Order: sequence, then C-alpha cells, then structure tokens
Amino acid sequence: MSMQEAQRRTSIPRRVLSGLHQPLPPGTAPVRSTTRATPRAAVVRDRAGRRLYAIDGIRLLAALMVAVHHYAGTNRVDQPGNRVWDRPVSDIMPTVFRFASYGWIGVEIFFVISGFVICMSCWGRSPRQFFVSRVIRLYPAYWFAVAFTTVVLTLLPGVWDRLRTRDVLLNVTMLQSGSGVMNVDGVYWTLWSELRFYLLFLVVVWTGLTYRKVVVFCCVWGAAAMLAPISKLPLLELVANPEGAWYFIAGLALYLMHRFGQDLLLWGILAMAWLMGQRELGIRIDEVEHVSGWRGSVLIFTVFLLAMVAIALGATDRVRGRWLVTAGALTYPLYLMHYAAGTTLINRLRDTMDARLLVVSVIAGFMLLSWLVHRFVERPVAGLLKRGLDTSFARLRNASG
Repeated sequence: MSMQEAQRRTSIPRRVLSGLHQPLPPGTAPVRSTTRATPRAAVVRDRAGRRLYAIDGIRLLAALMVAVHHYAGTNRVDQPGNRVWDRPVSDIMPTVFRFASYGWIGVEIFFVISGFVICMSCWGRSPRQFFVSRVIRLYPAYWFAVAFTTVVLTLLPGVWDRLRTRDVLLNVTMLQSGSGVMNVDGVYWTLWSELRFYLLFLVVVWTGLTYRKVVVFCCVWGAAAMLAPISKLPLLELVANPEGAWYFIAGLALYLMHRFGQDLLLWGILAMAWLMGQRELGIRIDEVEHVSGWRGSVLIFTVFLLAMVAIALGATDRVRGRWLVTAGALTYPLYLMHYAAGTTLINRLRDTMDARLLVVSVIAGFMLLSWLVHRFVERPVAGLLKRGLDTSFARLRNASG
C-alpha cells in the first residue's frame, strides 16, 4: 500500500466534498495572563500563573494512545499480509489490539486540549505575540520530524513510499494540505486542522480577548460547522472545519469555565460540543477506522471531557510533579515522529522479539528521541526564531514607509 493510499484512509473524511459562578460583567477588565512567549515547550498555566500539570499528563497519555493505535490497533495492521506485521495484529496480540483499536481518540483529545491551551496562552497578548508563539512552538520539532522521517523512509524502504523531493520541500511549510500535496507522514493531517483554528482565532485575538467575544466566536463557528456539510460551498467547509471544530470549541468553553467560572451558557456550549463530537466519532469509525465501537469511543471521550472539566474547575490544582513537565515536552515531537518511522522499524524488527515487547521498545525509543529533540532542537531553534521574529516585527513597526 502506498503512502498516498494509506493517508486517504487515515484522513478525516469530508461528507460533502471531500450554585454557579457568574462570568465577569460586561466591561470588567480581564485578568492578564502572566505567560510570555518562551523558547521552551508550551507552558500550561492558569489565570494565577500556576502550571496546570494535569494537562501535561493528559497530553502524554493521548500521544501514547495514538502511538499504540498506529502500531497495534489500526485496520491496516489487522489485514493479512500487511507490510508492518505481515499478518493480522489481532492474531498476534488480540488483547492489545482490542484496547489499541480505540487509541485514535487521542487525536480528538489533542484538539480539545488545543482549544483550552490556545485560549489560555494568548489571553492578553497581541496578534504579533500570538503569531510568534505559534511559530516557535510548531516549527522547530516539525522541521526535524520531516527530515528524520524522510531519511528513515529513504534508508528503509518497503513499508511507506517516500515523497518526491519537491513535495518533501513543500512539507517544510506545513501548508502542503492547502496545495493538495501529500504529507511526509500521515499524522500531519491534524496540523492542517490546527492551523485553520489558529487563523480563525487570530481574528478574536486581534480585537482583544474577552469572555463575550470568545462565547460569540464559539457560537458563530459552531453554526458555520453545522451548515458547512450541507452548504455545498467548499470554502465554507474549508474554513469551518466541521470535522474538528466542535472539539476546539469544547476546549474554548472549558477554558472560559476555568478563567471566569461556570455558568449555564458555557455548560450548554460544552454539551453541544459533546453531542456533535459523538456524531463525528461515529462517522470516523464508519468511514476511516472500522476497528472500534461507537459506545466505547464515546465512553472514552466522555471520561476525558469530565477530566478536563475537573481541571477547569480546579479539582486537580494539587497535582504536581516535574516529570509531568517533561511529559508535556515530549508529546509534540513524539506525535510527529512515531508513525511512519515507527511502523518501518517494526517491519524490520518484528521477528526479533515478542510483539508486545517490540511495541513497548519502539515507543520507549521514540520517547527518548523526543526528549533529545526537545532539548537540542526545539529549545535552541525556538530561541533563535523568537529573537529573529521579534527583531523583524520591531523593524516593521518602526519602518517609515
């Protein structure tokens, strides 16, 4: 199976074309975030500047869910003669397969967390600060992942097809999906959803974030996401992102609960996000995954949302641990690098040890590599990018014409 065919199967399908605390009263100045742009991994802090360690832990859990799913729980690796294991993984390790088949839900978890964290991290920031923070967070590890995966697929052919050089170069921009070019690694499809969310939310950041504006944004975006599939308007579907919008909206509502306190309107937005989300889960099962059940998927997603509600309402404030900081730092590079390269390694090593031990070993190896990428690529490159972008924007601001 080619990389192109596998990505078509793993991409989210398009249906048409492809006592309650009250919020701050209007006019009340919001508390300014104490978080500044940093070359380190994204720092998740609450309105008092304290780190939300629990979110770091959930991030790593979601990344591990996705990795185990790709190695031992997809429909692709459960086919006879598949290129990864050569025989159905459900025959090799049936118990692992049963649980791993639900690991894809980690992607939806990422989207919810992204909505929460983006709203938190850009509160009180200018559009320039928001732009810089996203560039230094997303690109350093991504650039390394593109190069690393390309080298692995070149040196170890047979599982995935390496893209043409010109397509690999376009992947460096992270905008390849907008040009109809395949991803170097199939997992990059989520970055396209993330980028569209950032562009939409940048409009709200430009006007200055307030409780009211974020609520209106959630309602307007949600309405567009509901109308897009039946509108037969490709541009609306592209912008509205109906496959992912409600997960991001759930994260935004959860952050507003965290910052301003819960109210009936926010609970309503979250309930609508759950209702629309469970439908999207079912569609993805029917059209892409084919290995897990709707009830189990909705149960996992619901438990996760309840955990996020607990975080938003302060129930996990006592959760501490430096290891959780490291866990949060590993998540992004682990997600970017594990799939194509990891399944290629499994193909080469599958006859050397027990299958379960092999999966654990490959994941452990990529966690170590992710730490090295964070320490020696993300941090220094992000620092250079930040200084360069700050200088560029200062020159732009001071230019006379």
